[in-house]
Amino acid sequence: MSRLTHRAGGAYAPPVPREKLMVTSADGARLYAEIHGPQGAPAVVLSHGWTCSTAFWAPVVRDLAADHRVVLYDQRGHGRTPAVRPGGYGTGALADDLIAVLEATLGPGERAVLGGHSMGGMTLMAAAGRPQLRARAAAALLCSTGSAGLATESRVIPLRSPGLRRRVHRGMLGSRVPLGPVTPFGKRILRYVTMGAGATAEQLEACARIVHACPPVVRSRWGKVLYRLELTGGAARLDVPTVVVAGTADRLTPLVHARRLASVLPDCRGLTELPGLGHMTPLEDPGAVAGRLRALVQEHLAPRAGQAAAGDGVPSPQGERTPQQKQQKQSAQSQQSEPSEQQERQERQKKEKAA
Repeated sequence: MSRLTHRAGGAYAPPVPREKLMVTSADGARLYAEIHGPQGAPAVVLSHGWTCSTAFWAPVVRDLAADHRVVLYDQRGHGRTPAVRPGGYGTGALADDLIAVLEATLGPGERAVLGGHSMGGMTLMAAAGRPQLRARAAAALLCSTGSAGLATESRVIPLRSPGLRRRVHRGMLGSRVPLGPVTPFGKRILRYVTMGAGATAEQLEACARIVHACPPVVRSRWGKVLYRLELTGGAARLDVPTVVVAGTADRLTPLVHARRLASVLPDCRGLTELPGLGHMTPLEDPGAVAGRLRALVQEHLAPRAGQAAAGDGVPSPQGERTPQQKQQKQSAQSQQSEPSEQQERQERQKKEKAA
């Protein structure tokens, strides 16, 4: 598990959750999850990226939790979720874990807006073909992520040769070199690799404490998964309304990935390019990310004004009709099945003429 996860302060200090729980995944892995916000509010489920944790979402949660129920969880080996055996890392495990969290934290028939940053976005793509995801997802946000070719497209080490660039980035992704304590030099490197030039000292400090807390072995095992990543087919199966967000200065997943996703997604509702931002967009501009999530909830999850009360064509979460709809349907069927007085009079007149 990670260390130093909750040392940041101010707006970037993780808020206290309303509920904590451990979720069991398909292979028995135990996942730490937490729930923020009021019971019964529209649900948003967030999945963090490589080397991060639930703490990464802190400023976004602070924005949303007043009127949304926000579910967070730690990916395998990150935050408070224990590491697993060497063979327990892969895109299938990402999908299994997300499905397990959805089933454990959402009510019967309940749907949510799903958001994923970096490897968290890849998690959504990995699970796209699962029937459980289709039943639970009302809409999705893919933030600073890609579906394939991460080592080739990365601009962390800007070599001209694609082959050489791929080999160098492969070594970086699979490295087990300890990052050590957070130092000014370490933060300069982290800023270059993961954030835009305009990132504040507070944002950089929060990012450094989260990333440096990831165990080197876990970082390496997931890094090797990212090197081999091929989820373009998964992106093409993510057939819910989806918004893509990316920073224009992202070196880890440059804009080419976001633009490719926008062209592949079956129901892309827009690509937002955030000028000057790096890879850590939920930390660098939490308002923009929270704003896109809010909009998805309003458009695809929250009932329209007056519809729920009137039963005006809005099905229940399980797809059943509301009592008002049932009454309207029964009334309509009764009117269709019972002949009107005018019809009876016309029938009598026909019989009299025939006689």
